[in-house]
Amino acid sequence: MAYWLFKTEPGCFSFYDLKNRPDRTEPWDGVRNFQARNFLRDTVKVGDRVLFYHSNIPEPAVVGLAEIVRSGYPDTTALNPDSEHFDPRASVDKPIWYMVDLRYLEPLQQIVTLESIKQTPLLAGMPLVKRSRLSIQPVTADEWRIILTMGGMKGI
Repeated sequence: MAYWLFKTEPGCFSFYDLKNRPDRTEPWDGVRNFQARNFLRDTVKVGDRVLFYHSNIPEPAVVGLAEIVRSGYPDTTALNPDSEHFDPRASVDKPIWYMVDLRYLEPLQQIVTLESIKQTPLLAGMPLVKRSRLSIQPVTADEWRIILTMGGMKGI
């Protein structure tokens, strides 16, 4: 099992939106960065765990936990001319963009803000701290445990 941090703007799609989806599951579509796409296509697998991160708000933070329930497959929004994520270069034979399916697990007992992450020396190596703009970021097992502890999660 691997660990990830998925960023989203809660005004577009929030952790609470995920909770309210049928089966608490949703495709994670619309990723339009090649490095993040490569993670979705090649590395993110069923069973991997996700820190769900709300960005572009006054206090960005990890707010909850999710899991991958379907590995990378072609992002159909790229083929839909009515979608804001449409990409005319994509085709069924050459999809370009990929998505995964994500399932809600549970909220953190207390959110873990970006500021608190930055103030934790053991988390200094996280891409998030290094100001990475990637929406999909790897997280080490140690970073995962530290953030869960900071979020009040016991025994996970």
